[in-house]
Amino acid sequence: MVIKRNDYLRKIIRHKNNGLIKVITGMRRVGKSYLLFTLFYDYLVSIGIDKSHIITYALDDRRNKELRNPDKLLNAIDDGIKDDEMYYILLDEIQMVDEFEDVLNSLLHIKNVDTYVTGSNSKFLSKDLITEFRGRSDEIRVYPLTFKEFTSVFEGDLNDAWNQYYTYGGLPLTLNFTEHEEKSNYLVKQFEEVYISDIVDRNNIRNVSELEELVNILASNIGSLTNPKKLSNTFKSIKGVSVTEPTIKSYLTYLEDAFMIEKSMRYDVKGKKYISTPSKYYFTDLGLRNGRLNFRQQEENHIMENIIYNELKVRGFNLDVGVVEVREQQEGKLLKKKLEVDFIAQRGNEKYYIQSAYEMSTLEKRKQEQRSLLNIPDSFKKVIIVKDNIMPKRDEYGVVTIGLFDFLLGKIGLDY
Repeated sequence: MVIKRNDYLRKIIRHKNNGLIKVITGMRRVGKSYLLFTLFYDYLVSIGIDKSHIITYALDDRRNKELRNPDKLLNAIDDGIKDDEMYYILLDEIQMVDEFEDVLNSLLHIKNVDTYVTGSNSKFLSKDLITEFRGRSDEIRVYPLTFKEFTSVFEGDLNDAWNQYYTYGGLPLTLNFTEHEEKSNYLVKQFEEVYISDIVDRNNIRNVSELEELVNILASNIGSLTNPKKLSNTFKSIKGVSVTEPTIKSYLTYLEDAFMIEKSMRYDVKGKKYISTPSKYYFTDLGLRNGRLNFRQQEENHIMENIIYNELKVRGFNLDVGVVEVREQQEGKLLKKKLEVDFIAQRGNEKYYIQSAYEMSTLEKRKQEQRSLLNIPDSFKKVIIVKDNIMPKRDEYGVVTIGLFDFLLGKIGLDY
């Protein structure tokens, strides 16, 4: 099965020969190695690069164990460079090399070398390289399959694809299984034996049960506002255990560093300032989230919001939760009330206010979804993405409504 990941491939191609180290990041099992060693490798060959000028090493391969020694790896690369033509160095799981930072720095000194690396989340994170290679590296973040990528290889209609996607997520290997038991066992096993294990090993966590319980709480409340204090209180009231706010804050950071969750901060639209707390957390892959809960909590409206969040991130948007303050009369008093905008999406000069609405079957429901958007005092685009398969339309207030599938498949843009 060949899954074309053209957006990432184009991004890598745009960064080719720019003098920087290309760092392919993302959570485990999203296809970083496939992107680099298959899709990009094939592209290089297709444009006429001789295979002898593409040096590849999978450093997690036992047969390359000796190359985990930094000097032996550099010697092997040096021996492979025979002339002054450009060479492309593709290194998978570079974190398995001792002193890999020195290796990458050394490669920067070779004029006819263009270097690309991947690494596991447990020891090789984008923030590590930001410090070590400030101004000398490019990060290319890879996410699980989007719905469009998923449907490109899924055999079935769109509704079947959607049900599979929001249940089992976008890790490419889930497509190798056909039965629920196979998919669920794979996801549960990956979560326990790979993702949690990585975080525990990297951060020397002693009380693993606390971390796992925090994941359960976050998974049960995707898209809900929370903070370390609220989570600490949840541990006390529901679990009957005491976990300090600093500990929870550290655990949240570990989960973010491992690319398992992402944090979306609140932004006061009228006041033009960030509100430090609370924030929302979304899961990078819904299959892992659902597997963690044994597929018990399948609230499609919340999952849909999470999928829209991930889609916008893949498209390169920076995302915040919008807060719009309004004043309204209640029992003869003028009271302040804060309305929420699901996403403020910004990419360069582009800016959109976006609501995720599972359904808008009544006029009252439509007014509810529009209310925060209509109280935003600027002219940037305002969009409602609704699960129903509807014709896109713009109302008299300028608010655009588009169907979920049209949005995820790229048939209708936010600029409609």
